[in-house]
Amino acid sequence: MKLVILAGGKGTRLSEYTKTIPKPMVSIKGKPLILYIINHYYKFGVREVIIATGYKHKIIKEYFKKKIIKKLKIKVVNTGLNTLTGLRLKKLKKYFNKNEIFYLTYGDGVSDINIKKLLKFHKKNKKIATLTAVHPPARFGELKLKKNKLVEFNEKPQLTDGWINGGFFVFNEKIFKYLTNKNSMLEREFIQRLIRKKNIAAYKHESFWMCMDTSRDKQVLEKIL
Repeated sequence: MKLVILAGGKGTRLSEYTKTIPKPMVSIKGKPLILYIINHYYKFGVREVIIATGYKHKIIKEYFKKKIIKKLKIKVVNTGLNTLTGLRLKKLKKYFNKNEIFYLTYGDGVSDINIKKLLKFHKKNKKIATLTAVHPPARFGELKLKKNKLVEFNEKPQLTDGWINGGFFVFNEKIFKYLTNKNSMLEREFIQRLIRKKNIAAYKHESFWMCMDTSRDKQVLEKIL
């Protein structure tokens, strides 16, 4: 199966790094974040990756010219500087066969999600699309107190209430029928259209998930990964 990574955004909230490099190439423990994502899928048998770039495309293109992982085929496709996620995916249609199932994720989110279980869930529900629902990390540290004593401190815990889009998708090639040539967000009109057609399922992932939006997130990931 193929994996699509959306990696074309400007990452303005991480501008201290993204002025010179695209966000997925920001280094965590000496490796670009996107490599952690690719390695995770590789563990579950993915051997073909399509990276949809835009902002600072050449940096990602140049990095993946060398063979990073054996037996892994990586294609870097420039889908445009100001292209939104819906149109970015639409531009990749030619790389898929009829009814082919593929993965899609963002270039700035990491998780310990079991990709095989996600795929099994997708096939069982027989929908065109599966979205992964996750609990977001808390914005602030969580304290546990016993009277006036501090007994536990979690710097950035995972919340247990509420769900958000975690960005780990499974799609059938039929989804391209739902995408238009309009420069739109995958997460808005497209998903709303699938909801109306009752053609999208949500896989609940209760464990670790995190998106790197700020330098603070980068510091936390440095400790975790």
